[in-house]
Amino acid sequence: MARGEPHDTSATCVRPSADSASSLSAMYTAGLWEPCRGSAQSSRSASSVSDQEAPALVVFTGGTAFNSVAGKLQKFTTSVAHVLPVSDDGGSTAEIVRVLGGPAVGDIRSRCLRLADDSDEEARAVRCLLAHRLPSDSRSLAAQEWYEVVEGEHPLWEGVSEPYKHTIRAFLVYFQSQILRNSTQRFSFQNGSIGNFFFAGARLFFRSLDAAIFLFSRVARIPEGSLVLPAIETEERITLGAELLDGTIVRGQCEISHPMSTSGPERVDKLDDGPPLPSPIQRVFYLSSEGHHSEHEVFPKASRRVVAELSCCDAVVYGMGSLYTSICPSLILEGIGEAIAARRVPKVLLLNGRHDRETARCLEHDGPMFASDVALAIADALNRHHSRDGQVLDNGVEQYITTVVVPAGGGIQVDQEGLRELGIKSVRVVASAAGPQGQVVFDPEALVECLRDVVSGVAGDGLLSLRE
Repeated sequence: MARGEPHDTSATCVRPSADSASSLSAMYTAGLWEPCRGSAQSSRSASSVSDQEAPALVVFTGGTAFNSVAGKLQKFTTSVAHVLPVSDDGGSTAEIVRVLGGPAVGDIRSRCLRLADDSDEEARAVRCLLAHRLPSDSRSLAAQEWYEVVEGEHPLWEGVSEPYKHTIRAFLVYFQSQILRNSTQRFSFQNGSIGNFFFAGARLFFRSLDAAIFLFSRVARIPEGSLVLPAIETEERITLGAELLDGTIVRGQCEISHPMSTSGPERVDKLDDGPPLPSPIQRVFYLSSEGHHSEHEVFPKASRRVVAELSCCDAVVYGMGSLYTSICPSLILEGIGEAIAARRVPKVLLLNGRHDRETARCLEHDGPMFASDVALAIADALNRHHSRDGQVLDNGVEQYITTVVVPAGGGIQVDQEGLRELGIKSVRVVASAAGPQGQVVFDPEALVECLRDVVSGVAGDGLLSLRE
């Protein structure tokens, strides 16, 4: 079979029938999982006719804030590359990384599940299984339930056919075997995500994060054309650091964004920002796994697949989420700024509905960040202005952002004059909704309609012109 030819997915891909990790490995090495158009994790180069008609978007997001929109976005286009960081160090993901190492998979698993098929009973059963979390209040109860799952005896397996069950269990068993082999670290299953464990088992078995994403995408039946891509090509642990204006170095994504009072695999409360930072964030960067200071900075490579998607996309979207820990970690990588600046397509910044710990203090002035400050932070990250490796760009903000989209009633001040001075000519206000705790968020359907208008060049409603 030539590279780029569509595979016959009816037997080997859409409904996996292998009953062990070894047979799945043989399929992978034999090329039956060669990423090509027609697979859930493929490049754009061999698009079908329907895919060519749908605009191709590249969306930079974290694992939580954009999830409510990700599924709705498929009504506009299924040709979406979701780019996510692999530096999460909270909750169930942190426990996996602590004991087994490797990049964090939690955000990627979260997006894959949000895109997963739920059109029939079995699809819903698989999704429910992979979305399940073990008890968080008892170590022994969590371990007991995990053993029921991995042995195939838990009620969650009801509705999952034998081929799917054998496929999923093979990698859960492999994950368990890797835990047992690590005799120096005791693993806690509290608040553990079955999807994370499956993901980690596949990554460890294939020794490839991309292969694990591809398998997960197949098992969850993610729609054709939808890609979930890690920002970085790595099989190593990735640690995020933040340098504050006063020179303080904060190590770890959770410590920067949502510091926890206790350590362990407990669920991170994304709406609890914790105490304010002592100084505004100047930049984020990557640290060696044991490093704590700026001299331990490392420069991981951007995913070649992300750069390739950017080179042929029809629009770039910077999604909602924590500015410095969800969005910027994917933007500071060499090659990302160059690829985005080179594209003459709509580039859309989705503004959050409220401030968080990361934007509550501003570098440029007292008080929280304005919309123009957020746009400038995006551009600084893409230009790598504070990087210590010398690979600095000097592109204007307008080369990275053409439109800012704001939820109606949001808490971040939209300073139109400041945006105009940066070269951003368009702001669109979109209907909002109330989030889980009453916070302002985008109405998902209204946001998707707005993105459709922006990508299509339609004026639409809620347009504020910032032209002189």
